[in-house]
Amino acid sequence: MDIKMSQKINKQLVDQIVRNVIENTSETDQAILFNKEEKPQSSDGQQISAENQVKNFTPENDPNFKQLDWFEHVGTVKPGREKEEVVIAVSPAFAEVFRKTLTGLLHWDVLRQLTAGIEEEGLKYRVIKIYRTSDVSFCASEADQISGSGISIAIQSKGTTIIHQKDQEPLDNLELFPQAPVLTLETYRAIGRNAARYAKGMSPDPVPTVNDMMARVQYQPLSGLMHIQETRRVQTGKDAEEICLKLD
Repeated sequence: MDIKMSQKINKQLVDQIVRNVIENTSETDQAILFNKEEKPQSSDGQQISAENQVKNFTPENDPNFKQLDWFEHVGTVKPGREKEEVVIAVSPAFAEVFRKTLTGLLHWDVLRQLTAGIEEEGLKYRVIKIYRTSDVSFCASEADQISGSGISIAIQSKGTTIIHQKDQEPLDNLELFPQAPVLTLETYRAIGRNAARYAKGMSPDPVPTVNDMMARVQYQPLSGLMHIQETRRVQTGKDAEEICLKLD
């Protein structure tokens, strides 16, 4: 594919995202569908269907949307004192507005792998929901102030993940996984292991990931829409809440 064609495709995607952002800033929440005449395209010129673009969108006002029995709020978070714990922070829309990541991985499965990785290293975990921000770095920064070990993992609804350490600036992370489309369940388990190793004072090798530039082009519209919905759930004055997981 030549440069001109690539620029044309990228421009089409950007234009589409802008239109959807404008449409989606109305007062009512609605699933966003692309116009039949102007569907975004992937890098190989194939059309990305509207159905695939919104397949993970599950608004809480959907009559088929049921409350989770494995994700229970148990009150305001308190700072931890145990050095052998890692805090996992999830973003405002995680599990309760969206149920899947950008590529369709169930949030239940993602948390199951993250927690399993931590437990493999002999450490404990706590899960909290952050409300003050939808930014993954700032979610992690808030969480590591609560973590007894000072180590946290933060994850957005779309799957973007970070490992962070207390007393570091929000954007100064231990490991960042910005490309949600290339993250697998095996990757999330490895992220949990590495976070636990940092908590034990080790210096593990970074979790290996794939860098796929075409994934960004393919998933950019849906990523933008998910982030809009995520940010709408931000409540700046609300404290984080502790979550009890029932993953068995």
